[in-house]
Amino acid sequence: CFISGFLHFLCFKDVDLHSSSTGTAEMQPDGLILIGKEDDIKRSQRITAKVNGREIVVFYHEGKFHAMDSRCYHEGGPLCLGEIEDINGQACIICPWHKFKITLETGEGLYEGINPLEPSPTPQWQSKGVKQRIHKVTIDNGNVYVSPPDLSVSFDSDYFADKYKNSGDLAMEK
Repeated sequence: CFISGFLHFLCFKDVDLHSSSTGTAEMQPDGLILIGKEDDIKRSQRITAKVNGREIVVFYHEGKFHAMDSRCYHEGGPLCLGEIEDINGQACIICPWHKFKITLETGEGLYEGINPLEPSPTPQWQSKGVKQRIHKVTIDNGNVYVSPPDLSVSFDSDYFADKYKNSGDLAMEK
């Protein structure tokens, strides 16, 4: 499908991160997984890679690298296509499918709600808790690495990471 291929192109930003023998990003002796060159990711602002068959997206935003599962915890939307917005002082990726807001730093889902017990309730940003798995990013000698996920702790995004694990192409359609 042309659209699926085009969306795959948009997310992968023309950078081949896969080793030809395993189909995953390159594992280093210290357990870190090489994602790509720091300058390349800074230029593209985001890149998607497979880590142990799991799609992750690495963002470069306002001088910092952030990595998370590439599928939104809500219904699996492609976060690599989302816009980054500042919400209440926090950089958030906005899922392109249903506009769910996820902090880049912690993976918390945010929503705007009111406290009906206030005399004049005004909407305030609230946290739903950590919903999206975050991956630790390490920069070393011009390369960007992520740590393998600690699967002993589960997050809502794990469902869609598993659903799309080892898929041959990013299936972006709803």
